[in-house]
Amino acid sequence: MDSKSFTIEYNGILDTLMTTCHVCEAFGDEDLQKGLKPPLMKEFVALWDTGATASVISENVARLLDLEPTGREIMYHANGSSPVNAHSVNILLPNNVGFSYLKVTECILNGIDILIGMDIISKGDFAITSFCGNTKFSFNMPSTHNIDFRQATPTSSPPAKGIHPHQ
Repeated sequence: MDSKSFTIEYNGILDTLMTTCHVCEAFGDEDLQKGLKPPLMKEFVALWDTGATASVISENVARLLDLEPTGREIMYHANGSSPVNAHSVNILLPNNVGFSYLKVTECILNGIDILIGMDIISKGDFAITSFCGNTKFSFNMPSTHNIDFRQATPTSSPPAKGIHPHQ
């Protein structure tokens, strides 16, 4: 698989990472081989959220794309859990970084259309820097190398142990 990446530089230090992305009903190479026409992709605003297990689309996105639910899922959130519609979509991030047949859930999102969760983020290399008071956000998919900021800092401490949910 060819590596694709993007970098976005923002003025100032940000507390949220937002990008545009394009979304359409799920569609793949096998659909093209059958002679089917690809669905129209529409542009939306996405918020990147490392605290979200999976990606989410707004009710507005589902309506604008005329998506039919593929089923129902239980979504867990700060207020408990709720049954929500599930959909299968393609998501195209900046610089043509794409995901096909991605299972997403639908819910109310305030001020955004898409929430990019760890189902996408964990597929690549994700880095945020704040050098000289400006936020720079980079994403590369698939992962191509190990990022270790300690190697560039001669006085760094030993690596911290991560918490694994199954330990």
